[in-house]
Formats: sequence, structure tokens, C-alpha cells
Amino acid sequence: MTDPAADHYGLTDTFASRRYFAKFQGIMQHMLRVAGVMEAEGQMSRDEVNILTRYAVSLTHTFQALSWKYLLVGRETGRFFGSLSIDGRDSGFPIAEELMTMANDAQQAQVHLSAMPSVDVHKDQMVQTILSDGKIPTKLQFSLSQRLYYEELLKGELFWIRNDAQAEWMGETKGRRMYRVHWATYDSQVNLPVIYMMELEDTGREALPRDTRRWPEVQAHLSAQALGGLKLVTIARGFDEDFDDLHPKRLRRFHLGPMYSHAYTRQTGPLRDVLAEAKAPEGQDWAMVWTEEELISDRVIEEKAGWFSTVERQIFALDPMGEQLPDMGSTRTERSIILPQRPYQVLEEHNPPGFAGVRKFVVSGAGRVLQY
Repeated sequence: MTDPAADHYGLTDTFASRRYFAKFQGIMQHMLRVAGVMEAEGQMSRDEVNILTRYAVSLTHTFQALSWKYLLVGRETGRFFGSLSIDGRDSGFPIAEELMTMANDAQQAQVHLSAMPSVDVHKDQMVQTILSDGKIPTKLQFSLSQRLYYEELLKGELFWIRNDAQAEWMGETKGRRMYRVHWATYDSQVNLPVIYMMELEDTGREALPRDTRRWPEVQAHLSAQALGGLKLVTIARGFDEDFDDLHPKRLRRFHLGPMYSHAYTRQTGPLRDVLAEAKAPEGQDWAMVWTEEELISDRVIEEKAGWFSTVERQIFALDPMGEQLPDMGSTRTERSIILPQRPYQVLEEHNPPGFAGVRKFVVSGAGRVLQY
């Protein structure tokens, strides 16, 4: 049996680590532009784009915090503090343990900051070290980077291993309250962020977000079921059966990643070969894949619940190609990729099998995103 940890490795070189963080922060900005393109085409609503944007921004904040933490990696700081561990095979993202450690650090951030000099004091001491000793103040730089790390954690709005469900009002239909519930996780099996959106009807007495009994139960249920290995139909049916007065009508899941980079990852397959041949300059040596799954309720049936009452149950529409393809447990699955111009040109020239149905978003030299 293959050990997943064997494909995890640390970025121990200072400049490689900084380039890695810069690459990801750029990719997150491109993802926001992709969401804008999808909204302009009518494939996503403004509210859906706003939700994805919030999670992309929180991922950016997480990368910013980690970049401060590992700013001096590979330098002699007088203290061993490790290096960023990334999953070089399955995702190209940091491993889940990095986010777990970050969550623990966030709980103690205020304690650490209270014992550290301020940013201005750090800067004054560094100037004195340079002028009086003629040395590079590496240890002070490290101390300052750790302070900036804890300050970033205190700001909040980061992407955690578990991001609990939030509910947004969508209006009423046929006298029923409608909500869009969204939540997200960092899948520890493949080290990828995963975002969920569920549209549901609420027939309970109390509005769902204000219901002190149902809402905590819903949040706990959705977090427990947010596993990448579970099919959407399994998640939706379980929710439908556990909450008689909540009726899931649409469930979507977005897998962000993997990220491919010839300089940082060791994945196999066509994209690795494309990036190797493209020989793109630094900053353009990457490709980001994501997958959207969607499950839609096709109709409603009624089942007996006790002697004198009935409950609604959803019948979900599954992929009509399910007889010819493996059962994915969804109504629709769509894969997309975003990459710079040079890797895209090589991809089109080779036209490897399996990419014909993949939506391609290409980043131009000016940063614009075009769809092909």
C-alpha cells in the first residue's frame, strides 16, 4: 500500500518557498476572474460568485499567513522551525497538517504577540544591528516575520480545515422559505479545498438560521458528511432523511485543485508533460484544475411517517450517461482548467485524450482570463 506521506516534502529553499506563495496568490486572483467570466455567461449567479469569492479570499489570507510563517525558511535564524510541507503528488497544495497547526497557533496568537516587540521596535533594532554591527539582522527578521504571522491569524477570515455552514436567504417559493447553505472543508485525504452549496426549502415553524435546535444539528451534520469520497447523492439523501422539514433541491461541490507546476509538483499525466515541454518562465509554469459536481432534485414523493402523517422525500436526477460511465452520484460533473498562454498552446498542439470536454480558461500576459 502506498504511503501518501511519501509524496509530501518541505520547501527548504528561501526563494523557492517565496515563489511558491507568490504563484498561489496569483492563481487565486485568476480564479476570481474566472468566477466573473462564469457570471457574465450566466453560468453562475451573483450570489454564487460572491460565495466562491469569499472562500477564494480566505484561501489567499491563509497563504499570506503561511508565507509570513515561512518567510525566513532556509536562513540561519538561530531556531529551527521547519518548512512548508506540500503534497507534491495529489494536489500541489500545502498538506492538511499545516492548516491544523495554523488553527492551533490562532488560538494562542494573542499570547505570543503580547510577549513580542512591536513592528516598529523590530525595525529600529534591525537598523541598529546593521549600522553598529554591520551584520544582516536575520534573527530579528525572523522574529518580525513571526509577529506578522500571528497578526495575520488574529485578523481572521482564513480558510480552515472545517468551515462551518452558513445560510443565506433566497426568498420564498409556494409559501416555503428558501435558503442557500454553503460550507467548506480542506480534504485531508487529498489535501485540497472543497466548497459545498445546497439550495433547500424550509417548512419548519422557525426560520432555519434562527432555529436553536435545528441549525446546530444541520451544521454538525453537513460538516460530518463533507468527505470528498462520498457521492453527492449519498450526502443529499442522508440530509433528506435526517431532516423531515428541510428539503434539498440542489447540491453542488467544487474541488479546487490539483495545482500542477513543473517546478514544484511530481504528478503524472498529460499536464505534467505539457508543462515540461512548455518551459514557461517563472510565474507561468502552472495549471490549476477544478471540478464541479451538481445534483438536482427531479421530483418529490411522500412516505409514511407514523400512523397518520407523511413526509416528503426527494428523488434525485442522476447522470443520464450513468449506464455507460461509472456512477458518479451526481446529475452533472464538469471539469475546468486555468493556465497561462504558453502551456495552453502546448496543450492544444498535443490535444491529449480526455481534454476535449474540459473547459479551458487562459490567462493572458495582461492578466485577462479568456475561455476556450
